[in-house]
Amino acid sequence: MQERIAAVRAQAIAAVRAAQSLDELEQVRIRFTGKKGELTQLLRGMGQVPPEERPAVGRLVNEARDEVEAALAARQQELTALALEARLKAEAVDVTLPGWAPVLGRRHPLTQVLDEIKRVFVGLGFQVVEGPEIETDWYNFEALNIPPDHPARDLQDTFFITEDILLRTQTSPVQIRVMQAQQPPVRVIAPGKVFRVDADVTHSPMFHQVEGLYVDEGVTFGELKGTLSIMARELFGKRPVRFRPSYFPFTEPSAEMDIQCIICNGAGCRVCKHEGWLEILGSGMVHPQVLRNVGYDPEKVSGFAFGMGVERIAMLAYGIDDIRLFFENDIRFLRQF
Repeated sequence: MQERIAAVRAQAIAAVRAAQSLDELEQVRIRFTGKKGELTQLLRGMGQVPPEERPAVGRLVNEARDEVEAALAARQQELTALALEARLKAEAVDVTLPGWAPVLGRRHPLTQVLDEIKRVFVGLGFQVVEGPEIETDWYNFEALNIPPDHPARDLQDTFFITEDILLRTQTSPVQIRVMQAQQPPVRVIAPGKVFRVDADVTHSPMFHQVEGLYVDEGVTFGELKGTLSIMARELFGKRPVRFRPSYFPFTEPSAEMDIQCIICNGAGCRVCKHEGWLEILGSGMVHPQVLRNVGYDPEKVSGFAFGMGVERIAMLAYGIDDIRLFFENDIRFLRQF
């Protein structure tokens, strides 16, 4: 029995020293000191040892077990240190190498144009206001003098969620909400996303608008022309502008504003359809019925409103001929701005 104990101890010590990884060492532990290990089995076999020999044999088995466990612990420390050293060596960083230059982002061209539009109108005393992109039919149409049977609804190509809930087709509902919340004077611009069922090189189902409103006592069409002329000069430089009669349900009289073609300088080209002019926005005096819808007295106050597409302004400012480029996130396109 003593020879067997000595042989198992020697095998265990040799196996511990031969282990080259923590996984191998764990297998050695299980083999010799686990629940079914060889040293454990020797202790469980003490019943077969003569009574007078049991104390001496038990002492030898326990000494062997203690020696093997001490060897296991020492080898575990060695292997852990070796594993850490190998990991540090594998993950070493050469601090003498040049660092990576951070890639700086750019503001999107639409953001740049929108910020410029805001700058111009804030300088003219307008406040920037925002509103919900999901609107009711009343705010998006009826309050703006567009009843259910009005033909202008067909031109909007609206995304309806329910019969009464929709994705706004313009930011004019924000103007209605502002007028409901305060009495004149009101001088605001409402930038934001709008949605229409339309998609081609010059139209997108989601695009951005900036609509403006000024309501007070004695507001005239002359103030409308002056305000928009200043805006055009700030955005496009000293370039001729003109106003053409038009029609919008929520303004009367109404006008569209054109600037001289930035491509041909008025000579006529494919971009301006050989007319020499490019439309940039619609405008007009706020319809009396719209004022009544928000509780204003059209006999006491008047106002003007206008609306422009940010994408259209950006396309004209940068000479871009496809609106889809703004939303494709092509880094080669965005880097130009």
